[in-house]
Amino acid sequence: MQQVFIDNSPVDGVITITGQDAHHLIRVVRLKNGEKIRVSCSDGSNYICQVNGPSGDDLIVDVIEEVPSTELNNRIYLFQAIPKGDRIETIIEKCVELGVYEIIPVQMKNCIVKLDEKKKKNKLARYQAIAESAAKQSKRSIIPSIHEIMDFKQAYEYACDLDVILLPYECKNGMKDTFDVLASLQKGQSIGVFIGPEGGFDSSEIELVKDRAKLISLGGRILRTDTAAICSLSMLMLKCEEM
Repeated sequence: MQQVFIDNSPVDGVITITGQDAHHLIRVVRLKNGEKIRVSCSDGSNYICQVNGPSGDDLIVDVIEEVPSTELNNRIYLFQAIPKGDRIETIIEKCVELGVYEIIPVQMKNCIVKLDEKKKKNKLARYQAIAESAAKQSKRSIIPSIHEIMDFKQAYEYACDLDVILLPYECKNGMKDTFDVLASLQKGQSIGVFIGPEGGFDSSEIELVKDRAKLISLGGRILRTDTAAICSLSMLMLKCEEM
């Protein structure tokens, strides 16, 4: 079943799909009258709809039923160190599937990749497109946003407005603190997760966050940055789904 995200809401049980989504569904997918699609609105509501037909460049669909949100009970913010190559694209795709609310790429001290301003803008547009595609595939109720790239201090200041900050740290031994932190999470809390680069967190970064962040372990093995992000989101998804 096709999925689309729209800014408008149903009017008298009818939804009008416009722009590129309408073009894609009419000209590329070639939806026929009577076929069903899933529509998520900007207010968080979700509907199963039946295609009524095109109206000019727009597509008209009739609401059949409202369906529950697929979002987690907590908003998870991923503060992801910029990795080399295209690994961040995999991170975005998989973490959107796992329920992340927002992804903040972070230029940390030990990041191998250094982006200039022009590259940052080009990358962000591509990253947001990947997030939208993953949101459609996984039937999310929202499209997670990709924030502008921050340095570590900016990212930490941004995270300080959240209820909980987690930092998986390769020098942290044992899983007890990890289990304790997961057990203490409450429904509705906003959660920030910092994932370090290939070279690990710099000691100055740990010093900056140590009084506010909860340092946790992801096990006895050293994980790549993309694996650490997916592992962290998987743990949080399992916890937040049950609350």
